[in-house]
Amino acid sequence: MQRNVLEYLEQAAGKNPDKIIFGDVKEELSSREFMNLAKRAGTALAGKLHGQRRKPVAVLCDRTIRPLIAFFGAVYSGNFYVPIDRQMPLGRVCAMLETLDPAAILGQRQDEKILWQLTEWEKKYFLEDLLETPQDEELLDEIRREALDTDPLYAIFTSGSTGVPKGVLVSHRSVIDLADQFQEEFGFTQECIFGNQAPFDFDVSVKDIYSALKSGAVMYVIPKTMFSFPVKLIDYMNEKKITSVIWAVSAMRILENLDVLSQKKPLWLKHIMFSGEAMPVRVLNYWRKHLPDPMYVNLYGPTEITCNCTFYKVEEAFQEGDLLPIGKPFKNTGVLLLDGDRPVTEPGALGEICVRGSCLALGYYNNRERTEEAFCQNPLNISYPEKIYRTGDLGRYDEAGRLVFVSRKDHQIKHQGHRIELGEIEAAASSLAVLEACVCVYDRGREVICLFYQARNPCDKEILRELGKKLPRYMLPGRLEYMRQLPLNKNGKIDRTELAKKI
Repeated sequence: MQRNVLEYLEQAAGKNPDKIIFGDVKEELSSREFMNLAKRAGTALAGKLHGQRRKPVAVLCDRTIRPLIAFFGAVYSGNFYVPIDRQMPLGRVCAMLETLDPAAILGQRQDEKILWQLTEWEKKYFLEDLLETPQDEELLDEIRREALDTDPLYAIFTSGSTGVPKGVLVSHRSVIDLADQFQEEFGFTQECIFGNQAPFDFDVSVKDIYSALKSGAVMYVIPKTMFSFPVKLIDYMNEKKITSVIWAVSAMRILENLDVLSQKKPLWLKHIMFSGEAMPVRVLNYWRKHLPDPMYVNLYGPTEITCNCTFYKVEEAFQEGDLLPIGKPFKNTGVLLLDGDRPVTEPGALGEICVRGSCLALGYYNNRERTEEAFCQNPLNISYPEKIYRTGDLGRYDEAGRLVFVSRKDHQIKHQGHRIELGEIEAAASSLAVLEACVCVYDRGREVICLFYQARNPCDKEILRELGKKLPRYMLPGRLEYMRQLPLNKNGKIDRTELAKKI
């Protein structure tokens, strides 16, 4: 029985010790080299923390493989890691650390100024110093004997409605379940080479890291700057022979907007997987036109259920304006569609997507009240304790019985006496050829639906004319705002919070 993700690393090092496991533009490490470095960091950290276990270790992250050494060092020490983007505003970093009260903060020499500014926390260490410590196998074995599969592996912070970020705490068991399901469903092997696009403090990266480890494959970190120069991105992917990408929708949209694939193609891709927000059919069709052979997979799920709970392998043609299904649950995962506490089973009827199973996170770190709100008793089961996570997402079943994401529950509005899903307006607008991207925001004070859109040129009249053919009059936006580039948050999603400030 597997209890700890470190077993993936040790199995990879045992089978192919000299094979590259992680790489970036400057460095590559074999599984044996990476494991030994992580063990050194874990030995040093365990000594400095004097026997503390299952405590948070904050790790300042950049776009190299060095933070991964710190992650696994934290796990070898018997604790869990918390990725923090080193470029994040200091105030938000401090808010996270106040929630965590970390046992230690790890950075690299380049982070000296940041660590110096974190005056309230004493235990701050440079990874370079930790790696000077010889590994102590006896100590590490003793720590492992005490480990459980329900111990926390990592915490990743998401936005909080109160302005205070929430730390989603995820166990080893949940990540082991994720890696097992991904390998079984998508056929990952040791021949795969993953191209990591997501930052390490975004849960999409978890799929890259642990799919690579589980399969004995390779993961290369793609620099963020390459998405500003997509031809260089394609060259890098071809140089590294990238076979598998699990990207945010926005990353795929960048290549479509610039028509990069008509100039140059990634030659080795076999898996193209995407998540984070609804995939416009126009963007998907562009990719499938230029790269018809890879497996395309629409992944769905929030951070609180360990990345993804459903998937849809795209095998049929979709027309612009269609909603792409999010498909069916992974094995060992239960998905419920609920209207309050009642099940929704009829095709087309809306319900909240709720999830049960080993995939559920442990909760929000140091936040019992919010945990109990979101992770609650399954209302369909009154016989024994069984937790479900209420996602806050609305979905419906299509005629084929596939689950379709419609909108966020908090994106449902009452306008002119009608209940409207802003996501439905976005889906209709996204199908327009003149638009590259769009977001709907409701100005409750003025009772106006506002559509922010990205296009080559302003085209308000054309948008309203075409939307009038797709939507009833009461759903048409009362205000349109043209932007050459919609703002993105650090995870590559369209920044709705920033746009809401503009209404």
